[in-house]
Amino acid sequence: MSLERLTSHLLEPVPHGFFSRRGGASSGIFEGLNCGPGSSDQAEAVAMNRARVASDMGVGDSELLTLHQVHSADVVTVNQPFTDRPRADAMVTATPGLALGILTADCMPVLFVDPKARVIGAAHAGWRGALAGILENVLDGMEALGASRCDISAAIGPSISQRAYEVGPEFFEDLLQDDPGHSRFFAGGTGDRMMFDLPSFGLHRLRAAGIAQAHWTGHCTYSEPERFFSYRRSTHRNEADYGRLISVIRL
Repeated sequence: MSLERLTSHLLEPVPHGFFSRRGGASSGIFEGLNCGPGSSDQAEAVAMNRARVASDMGVGDSELLTLHQVHSADVVTVNQPFTDRPRADAMVTATPGLALGILTADCMPVLFVDPKARVIGAAHAGWRGALAGILENVLDGMEALGASRCDISAAIGPSISQRAYEVGPEFFEDLLQDDPGHSRFFAGGTGDRMMFDLPSFGLHRLRAAGIAQAHWTGHCTYSEPERFFSYRRSTHRNEADYGRLISVIRL
């Protein structure tokens, strides 16, 4: 099976893709294109999957860069390949030939481009990272490389949707403590549970930061098990681990 690469018209013509789990070498609960070296999948299968993605993106294996993601607001600027993955959750670059990769399994993969300045960025944004400012920090990092936020477009790839993201009252209270206006990202659930709209929260942060345009591709990781890995779905199924999707952009 060939790889499935979802794209956004907002990022064209810059090469990019939100890859589904289809077309990979992994098996079992990781069946498909698991690109997470932090998973308990066979290292050989993960390496093969990443090589397939690199080839599909037109770069060598060493030019496909990913991070040691830690749900932070930290952004690194890269201008050459690295072997030791930095502990951060986003990257920016103006160097042609580098492919910035983000790993997710419900959190938002966000790809950025300023086509005029030829600067790109990629971020892993769960609710913690988004609340801490990871998306705004990417914009700052891109501007430091010559981009202008009024020329930056961003696309949020497959993420958990509101209908699948049930949270407790403590979560609700934490976000309202930051900003009472965040209540609009919640809908009522069962009992004291609430349903949180992560993609809309991400889009709000991006638009409030003043970028040119942004959207979500509309794909829910939880609801399409044959296409996407999902941490929450694996937890509900009592599975031992879960695969990681990869989203990539390059100049």
